[in-house]
This record gives sequence, C-alpha cells and structure tokens, in this order.
Amino acid sequence: MKICGWFLPGAVLAAAAALAAAAPPVDVDVDTTVPIPPAATHHMGREIAQTMHYTGAPWLVRESRQREEDCRLLVEALAIKPGQVLCDMGCGNGFYTLELARRTGPRGTVYAVDVQPEMLHMLAEGLARERVRNVRPVLGTPIDPRLPRGSIDLVLCVDVYHEFSHPGAMLARIHESLKPDGLLVLAEFRGEDPAVPIKPLHKMTKAQVRAELEPVGFRLEREFDRLPWQHLLFFGAPASATPGPR
Repeated sequence: MKICGWFLPGAVLAAAAALAAAAPPVDVDVDTTVPIPPAATHHMGREIAQTMHYTGAPWLVRESRQREEDCRLLVEALAIKPGQVLCDMGCGNGFYTLELARRTGPRGTVYAVDVQPEMLHMLAEGLARERVRNVRPVLGTPIDPRLPRGSIDLVLCVDVYHEFSHPGAMLARIHESLKPDGLLVLAEFRGEDPAVPIKPLHKMTKAQVRAELEPVGFRLEREFDRLPWQHLLFFGAPASATPGPR
C-alpha cells in the first residue's frame, strides 16, 4: 500500500500486536536507574493527552490520511537536504520515518524515537522490508529522547508534543540535541478551528504552543499555514537561551 507518496511499514496492520511481536528486535537498552517523576495531568493550563497506544497504529496508516492532512505538503515544507541528521520524535510505526530517510539519503541519518518498543518493532519490520539502512530506532523515556547532543538538524514532532507527559524535561533535552542552526518543528491540529474533527484534547492553538516553548529557550522562526488541519511551526534554539527544567 502506498500513501502520501511513499511506502509505509505494516501496510494494513490488521493485527498490530501480533505484528509487533513478530518483527525484528530493537535495541531497548535504557538506563532504568534514572528516576522518572510522576507525570502531571496539566501543563500551563493545558490538559496533557495520553500517548496513543500501539494497538492504535492502524490509524496512522489510514487510507484517508493524505486527503485529511496533506502529508506530502507537510514533508515538502520541511525542506530537507541530503545528508542532514533528522529525528522523527514519536515516530510510531514509521509513517513519516521512511520518507525522511529517503529525503536525507544514504549520507544522512534519521533517529526514530518512541517510548513504546512495540511501535519500534513495527518500524523495524518496515525498515527491513524496504531495505532502509539510515534509520536508528531509539527507545526513549518520558524525560529523555536519548539523542546525541548538538547533532540534530531537525526534530519533527507530528501530533506528538501535546502527549509529552513531561514537556519541560523533553524540551530541554531536545534543545541540547540540536545543532546551533537546528530546528524543532511541531505539527499540531489547530485548536482555534472547531471544523478540525479532532478531539480538543489532541489540538493546540498557536498561542499555547508559543507560550510553552518560548520561555524554555525556543524561538519561532517561521510558520506554514497551508495544511488542511494542522499548524506547522518551526522553532530555533539559540545557544544564548536557557533551556527549561530537566
């Protein structure tokens, strides 16, 4: 099955859990000695949404996604260059990961981060099927995406940021991972638009995004407003800024 102009892993995913169990193993070497604080229910007046469970992965590859979200246009707006080092944060089963890998090419790298190993197992199967070798699956934690410091050109979060259970800690670590001219790009369903048929818990306004990111060291560089349902906001991370709490 081909959606959004690229082949997707686990095309139909009729049995997501079974597919995850059968997929190639993923390195899940996480330091479990680092304590993870209890997750807050709200952040700066916003209720934090729960992370989508891996059994919901078929929704990520639904037939209607290109029509509803214009995924091709989103990727074009990223202006990815060959050889860049990218991160697909909250990559799930790899809906965007494979296209990012194709665009950055064999000289580039894509870190595919998720907190659910089952999602990474689905991704690994897709990478093996498509013979993609420039993707590094990473099992992150709620407070650490486990990215190399000062190495990433672009971190992409598609409908993910509003699910961060520890936004301050995650933003601080993302800030550390970016190159001096690196970008954090957030796609979030438009909270200002009641016509966007997504639950309010999974939508954000531009004002809310800026209110949360700018105080912890990010600066809005540009906006892309041509997607059907989502904001696409590009944030730089000036070295002079002070990242938020870890």
